[in-house]
Amino acid sequence: MNNPEAERRADSPSSTQAEQSPSASPGLQMAAASATDGAAAAALRSVIQLVNQAAERAGRAPDRIRVVAVSKTKPVPLLRQVYDAGHRCFGENYVQELVEKAPQLPEDIEWHFIGNLQSNKVKTLLTGVPNLAMVETVDDEKIANHLNRAIGNIGRKPLKVLIQVNTSGEESKSGVEPAGCVDLVKHISMNCPNLEFCGLMTIGMPDYTSTPENFETLASCRNKVCEALGIAEEQCELSMGMSGDFELADKLLSYIVPGAKSTTDEYLVILQIEMGSTNVRIGSTIFGAREYPKKQ
Repeated sequence: MNNPEAERRADSPSSTQAEQSPSASPGLQMAAASATDGAAAAALRSVIQLVNQAAERAGRAPDRIRVVAVSKTKPVPLLRQVYDAGHRCFGENYVQELVEKAPQLPEDIEWHFIGNLQSNKVKTLLTGVPNLAMVETVDDEKIANHLNRAIGNIGRKPLKVLIQVNTSGEESKSGVEPAGCVDLVKHISMNCPNLEFCGLMTIGMPDYTSTPENFETLASCRNKVCEALGIAEEQCELSMGMSGDFELADKLLSYIVPGAKSTTDEYLVILQIEMGSTNVRIGSTIFGAREYPKKQ
C-alpha cells in the first residue's frame, strides 16, 4: 500500500513550499491566466500554498495531500518549467500524448494516468512509460486483468492503481457502480498480484449542490472497502474531482484567501480537501487554459 506522506516528499516541491509566505501569493486566477514563460512555476507555488491553507483549515496535514499537475495538451518545455520548480508528480489523460512526452523528461517524474484506459492501449502505456507510477482509472475486472497480465509479461514492479467509482450515476462517466466497488477491489487484491490497490477515485456532477453528495458516496465506499479488506482508512486514498464552473467557488475561496477570485481548479482544491481527498489533480491553474486542435 502506498503512503501519501512518504510520496509527498518526491511529489511536491518541499523547498518551494518552504520559501512561500501567506502574504506573497497572488490569486490563482491571475497565475493561471499568465502561465507562460516562468509563470507556471509561480502558479505552482500558489497552488501548493492553497493546498496547505485548505488542509490546515480542514484540520489535515498538508504533507498527506499529493498534488498531481495535469499537463494534457501542454508542451514539454512548460512541463520542464514546473519540474525545475521542484515538482515531480504529473498526470496525463491520453496514452499517446504521455508516451510521447515521457521520454523527453527526467526519469524521476512520477506519471499518473488519469484518463479512460482501453485494453488495446495497456501494453503501449506500460512499455512507453517505464516511470508510470499510477493508473487512477481502473473501473472493471477486464482492464485490471489486462494491466496485471501485461505487467507480468514486462517484468516491471507492481503498478499502483485507484478504482474509479461512478458516484453520480451519469452514463457519460466511467467507473464501477458503488455497489460493485468492494467486489472489484477484492478481485484486484486476490487475483492481480502485479497491481497494488491504493484507493478510490471519482468525478462528481457539475452541480455543487450534488457534488458533495457524490464525494460522500466515495467516502462511504472507502469505509466499506476498508472493512472488507481489514485495513485502516489511511491506507485507502481518495482522489476526487469534478467539471464545470460554480457560483460557490468565490465564496469558498474567500474563507481561505481573502479577496481572491477563484478559478474552477481553486474550487476543486478547496472542496476536495474539505471532503477528505488525498490526491488533488490541478491542471489549467498551473499550466494555463488547455489548447485543443481546431476541428477542420
